[in-house]
Amino acid sequence: MKVRDIYPSAALVIFSSLLLSCSSMNSLTIPITEPAPVYLPSLVQSVGIINRSLPAEKNKQMDDIDKFLSVEGKNFDIDGANACVQGLFDELKKNERFAELKIIEVDNLKNPGMGVFPAPLTWNQVSQICEQQQVDALFALSFYDTDAHVNYNANPVKINTPLGVSLPMVETEVTIRTNIKSGWRIYDPSNEIIQDEFILNSEQVSSGRGINPMVAAQAVIGRKEAVMQISNEIGQDYALRILPYRHRVSREYYVKGSDNFEVGKRRAQTGNWDGAAELWEKETSNSNSRIAGRAYYNMAIINEINGNLEDAMDWASRAYADYGNKPALDYVKILKSRLYRDQQLRAEQ
Repeated sequence: MKVRDIYPSAALVIFSSLLLSCSSMNSLTIPITEPAPVYLPSLVQSVGIINRSLPAEKNKQMDDIDKFLSVEGKNFDIDGANACVQGLFDELKKNERFAELKIIEVDNLKNPGMGVFPAPLTWNQVSQICEQQQVDALFALSFYDTDAHVNYNANPVKINTPLGVSLPMVETEVTIRTNIKSGWRIYDPSNEIIQDEFILNSEQVSSGRGINPMVAAQAVIGRKEAVMQISNEIGQDYALRILPYRHRVSREYYVKGSDNFEVGKRRAQTGNWDGAAELWEKETSNSNSRIAGRAYYNMAIINEINGNLEDAMDWASRAYADYGNKPALDYVKILKSRLYRDQQLRAEQ
């Protein structure tokens, strides 16, 4: 399974010099992989995508009025919703999580329109679609709506004529802000669970200016294409909710207490973390409990860096329990949370 990375890749550990040199601790950041925001059982291997965003007939008149007031063209929301679904399909296909993907055309699955979540599909409806289409789960675009706000400004300007005379004119500026709203659900029929219900919003801004309103209204030109592109990206973004993701977290380690800590700091600054760990491990037998506790804490850090979370937990627990190192207690809680999330991550793979 691929992992999405929301931060630029870098070396295994990047040293940060944010803290003052007189501090007993320095800061570092490490990359970690988190489980996907949305859990899908590994048995889910085939997925259908449905577009439920079209308004029901009884609400169509109200939705048409909304489109008129929003300066929306014919089929604007229909095309935008289709772009969302296509973006989701393309991204899911790219990440290779599923063996089979299909966009399913289903009639009589309308919604109230006006950009609100409809009531969930019944499990009978979901099971019937899944059985007919031979898929294990449904991704549904439950609603899609665009709402445009137009702002006009008139500004006095001077225009130079061919005769070299400046004439006062009024320049019209038009700005159109288009809010794009979408709502998504994932149905898991085998467990009868809605695995996710999520709203994604975005905005597109078009503007134009000219000495007559018609020229200024050219702000509309290219607006639909831009909104379609953003809608496609919304679908892509939603697909990422089922993928593990990477980010960087901040940690601190001790750099003062003995000569070995000072040398260890310099080794760490040059990227030689294993060399620093050799010196820290020597200090775990120091007769001074304060220094030994710091060494145990640092050993927990190096084990987390190396991905040995259970060993890191053991070192941190002993730093607090045996030597009274107070920061180690908070670190134990952080590592417990990481261990739990790591178990989730393994279950997803």
